[in-house]
Amino acid sequence: MRAAVDRHPHQAAITYATEQITALTGIPPRITHEPDGIRIETDVTDHLLHHWEQLLAVLELGTSFGLTDTGVGGQVAWMRFDTGEVCP
Repeated sequence: MRAAVDRHPHQAAITYATEQITALTGIPPRITHEPDGIRIETDVTDHLLHHWEQLLAVLELGTSFGLTDTGVGGQVAWMRFDTGEVCP
């Protein structure tokens, strides 16, 4: 998986975002390789809510970002980096 991230055109931003989310939450974010991009997500905890401005600054690095309701009382903050091309 690491090799796929290293070849991404937004490699530096992805690495920085991953490091910052890990520092804010204490655990590495989930990284999903999609056909045309990379999605990074983390659970929104009470602790993370106290650092919302810092998280928002990190999320804004992505091509897109948002919050998803998990349906069980939680939320997931996510960001996505588009590659602009469909990869196999």
